[in-house]
Amino acid sequence: MMTSVDPRTRPVRKVFTSRAGGVSAAPYASFNLGEHVGDDPAAVRANRERLARILELDPARFVWMEQLHTPTVTVVDGPQDGPVEATDALVTTARGLALCVLVADCVPVLLSDHEAGVIAAVHAGRTGARNGILRRAVEVMSTLGAEPGRIHALLGPAASGARYEVPEAMARDVERHLPGSLARTAKGTPGLDIRAGLVRQLAGLGVEAVDVDPRCTIEDDTFFSYRREGTTGRQAGIVWLPEEQ
Repeated sequence: MMTSVDPRTRPVRKVFTSRAGGVSAAPYASFNLGEHVGDDPAAVRANRERLARILELDPARFVWMEQLHTPTVTVVDGPQDGPVEATDALVTTARGLALCVLVADCVPVLLSDHEAGVIAAVHAGRTGARNGILRRAVEVMSTLGAEPGRIHALLGPAASGARYEVPEAMARDVERHLPGSLARTAKGTPGLDIRAGLVRQLAGLGVEAVDVDPRCTIEDDTFFSYRREGTTGRQAGIVWLPEEQ
């Protein structure tokens, strides 16, 4: 007889949202979680409150980032008064604290070493990935007791190499800093597959437990995509250590 595992008993929880199920009006329809994109603040608050209800978490214990494509990693140990300024990765050992990353084509990366009780949420856009934001996040996790060989990484929906077209010089520059990211688009033009470069980088850091959601945000309209839409909302990746049972 097969038995199901209650996800609430798992040592770490990782979730990605889509654009469905919220109250925001077009062009942010409908589950926009980003405060910085021009949406009605009341709609964003309602969407974030709904997210908290669904995940059965205290809304005050969600930690968001300003996200400026920096290489900055910030360690947090409790609720914050507003988004953490000028950072693109959050790390914590605090239980019940939900670390959040907002994206609309960039790669959301959720990391965990549940034995050490260390988690991270990383915003790996082209610039941040090029400048080592993911490597820095793993290094900071290690200072708190995590070991690369125990870290699990989950990479969420993002722009694919088949759709992420960039100038040749830009593609070559990113490839020099993030090997494995160079791609050709479906049109045969220069492109970037940031997820592929990040997977190779993780392997080089000793992180072998890696799962990748292959969906392309540019191609799949169930997700927000800045490249496809310009003015649009943001979906989120959320990671947390549940309170001890």
